[in-house]
Amino acid sequence: MPGIVIVGAQWGDEGKGKATDLLGSRTDYVVKFNGGNNAGHTVVVGDEKYALHLLPSGILTEGVTPVIGNGVVIDLEVLFDELEALSARGVDVSKLRISANAHIITDYHRTLDKVTERFLGKRSIGTTGRGIGPTYADKINRVGIRVQDLFDESILRQKIEGALDVKNHMLTKVYNRRAVTCDEIFDDLTSYVERIRPMVGDTGLELSQAMDAGKTVVFEAGQATMLDIDHGTYPFVTSSTATSAGAALGSGVAPSRLDRVIGIVKAYTTRVGAGPFPTELFDEWGELLRKNGFEFGTTTGRPRRCGWNDTVITRYASRINGLTDIVLTKLDVLTGIEQIPVCVAYDVDGERFDEMPVSQSDFHHAKPIYESLPGWSEDITGARSFSDLPANAQAYVRFLEERSGSRISAIGVGADREAIVQVHDLID
Repeated sequence: MPGIVIVGAQWGDEGKGKATDLLGSRTDYVVKFNGGNNAGHTVVVGDEKYALHLLPSGILTEGVTPVIGNGVVIDLEVLFDELEALSARGVDVSKLRISANAHIITDYHRTLDKVTERFLGKRSIGTTGRGIGPTYADKINRVGIRVQDLFDESILRQKIEGALDVKNHMLTKVYNRRAVTCDEIFDDLTSYVERIRPMVGDTGLELSQAMDAGKTVVFEAGQATMLDIDHGTYPFVTSSTATSAGAALGSGVAPSRLDRVIGIVKAYTTRVGAGPFPTELFDEWGELLRKNGFEFGTTTGRPRRCGWNDTVITRYASRINGLTDIVLTKLDVLTGIEQIPVCVAYDVDGERFDEMPVSQSDFHHAKPIYESLPGWSEDITGARSFSDLPANAQAYVRFLEERSGSRISAIGVGADREAIVQVHDLID
């Protein structure tokens, strides 16, 4: 049965949660395989809006087992705050499974994240300050704390002490902050032990056994392709693998078990944080997209940078991820715009680039080459089939599809859960 990967094909905030929710009724497991609570999904169910930061969006669908994979970094306070908030709203959270190998965000990670950004000044990356990067750095440096360490107090204390040997020198001597004691970190982490214990296991094995039994598993990426640590706009990226390859790495299943890769593409483009963004708009059009699309971060509340759709990065994402399908979201936001520009290539110092420049410097200086398509004024939020869309909206979708390198299989036409035009089945 299918192993389906859902990835963002731009800089994030494309609507991955809604796409996961679209598959929900035919999905048995939803796995978050990278990132932490530095990005969020907003899912609208009827009159209810749910903002998820750490939990997989599949937790909102009855019958689905949500899984936090080994590639995720977990802030325990955020985890239980989210679980309690959902429980208070009547959501069953009892099926959540958490990998024993996932790494834990501590208070010193959050502190280091914030003070480092301030110290960098104009060279700052634009992180969320939630300790994600420092936690992944500790993971790579082999001084991280994993979920399984919570259950051995001796090992846990040793690991905290080892980490603080270096961290406290940085905090006190470089950043002029107070030292952190082992006891305060130990006491904080162990306060969650009994609550988290029933959720923890060998989730890689569980997922493999589920697929052996014919279950459908959806792997849900945090962040997006252009924020991938290897393939994104480095150094303005996240600290984990946000592409389809990360689904296997961050969940413990074999790559050969991944059958379909669905890329989520917004009908325009947005970005949060620093870094190059060729189609960014600084005029009334950018403000219109921000206002009509309610482009403010689910996790941070920060206003998103907005620009026209960029087919160059969509083609790049299609190639990097091996996209089999695209879900195009927020098409309704473009309603009422008379002429809609679409970036089809870049101009870099007089040279045309139809594909992503290999040089980050070239990409930073890239100017978009646009083709303009006629817009539409009709309300499309009630459309449920492709033929329901106005002719110009259909032409816009076909134009993006022709230049994306993958077929567009579903189109988001509104915020509501059912506001989707299905063109091709995402599970077949």
